[in-house]
Amino acid sequence: MHQRLYSVTEITEYIKNKLDGDRTLQDLWLSGEISNWSRSRAGHCYFTIKDAGAAIRAVIWRSAVVQLTFAPEDGQAVEAHGHVSVYEPQGQYQLYVDALQPMGRGALYAQFEALKARLSAEGLFDQERKRSLAPFPTCVGVVTSPTGAALRDILNVLGRRWPLTQVVLSPTLVQGDRAPLQIVSALRALYDRDDVDLIIVARGGGSIEDLWAFNDERVARAIAAAPVPVISGVGHETDFTIADFCADVRAPTPSAAAEMAVPDQMEVRGQLAATYSSLIELAMQRVRAARQRLDIVVQSLVQRSPQLRVERDRQRTDDLQQRLDRACQNYVTLLRERLLGMVYRLRGLDPYATLERGYAIVYRDSDEVVHSTVQVHVGDAVTIRVVDGDFLARVEDG
Repeated sequence: MHQRLYSVTEITEYIKNKLDGDRTLQDLWLSGEISNWSRSRAGHCYFTIKDAGAAIRAVIWRSAVVQLTFAPEDGQAVEAHGHVSVYEPQGQYQLYVDALQPMGRGALYAQFEALKARLSAEGLFDQERKRSLAPFPTCVGVVTSPTGAALRDILNVLGRRWPLTQVVLSPTLVQGDRAPLQIVSALRALYDRDDVDLIIVARGGGSIEDLWAFNDERVARAIAAAPVPVISGVGHETDFTIADFCADVRAPTPSAAAEMAVPDQMEVRGQLAATYSSLIELAMQRVRAARQRLDIVVQSLVQRSPQLRVERDRQRTDDLQQRLDRACQNYVTLLRERLLGMVYRLRGLDPYATLERGYAIVYRDSDEVVHSTVQVHVGDAVTIRVVDGDFLARVEDG
């Protein structure tokens, strides 16, 4: 005969009734450390209370939150009063807190602060030790879980931003007692390679306990000893680990670490296009400047050209020839005018012109011009020249 078959709801109600009927669980004080503290939009707060051996989910309603005299935070040791019951939709038992008071910082947080102070005093966090990331890495090493979401996020970002980069995964556990030694081994495996330009150490978000492997001193010293720059992308934006302080660059998330590791190909393409345009413009400017200088040189050569000088001299010769021709013509004209003047003057002095007017010239002894009567005597023979010839005459009366 079969036993009775229960539904999930029935057995959950049964467990809830058992818990609700336990006097100890309905009025108790619980001590532990706060982890994963979060606040909903309605004002209710959800968190975990844990110690070294166990953890219990807890909720404190808004009516009790407004009465708190301190701001709870992860890692803080507290005393919580309330009752234990079952949250039926998830089948999860939890502490319903109605009062919360601090006990001081938790043991894990104290360990964190102590290690942080010691390593800081040794200089492992000094800014002088931080190295710049390679602008265009050819190979990126990744230390993370091969099955975690962090790896998928990193690969997606690297492939989208800079697909030319080779990715080398050095797998490791990222939480638990065995994680620190595995992280150190994964780092050293990448240190032995000579092609890795930088390393990303990453894991997704979690509680302080989940991230505790990255607060291990061995991991911190291994990161500080890296021969290449290391980017720490552990947890969420508000999570800080010792690995963050030892790394060369701290990223708020694994995706952000991948974005820091490689350039954005779209930005690089834009820069290359702008550079190409600038180079083209610069080349054109230089060509224009060279062309202007060439034009000046050509003009200078043209001005110094023998052909141009010959042409100028030829034109000058033509000008001089014209001037000489004009000068000669003017000179000839002047001489002609002077000659005409002299002709006119000579004509005025020409005795033949007088003869044409009816006068005559008397010669004695054939060549002596008779100017006066005293030059001749009666009976002398004389020659009389008129306009059209000579004839002989004799002086009869003196």
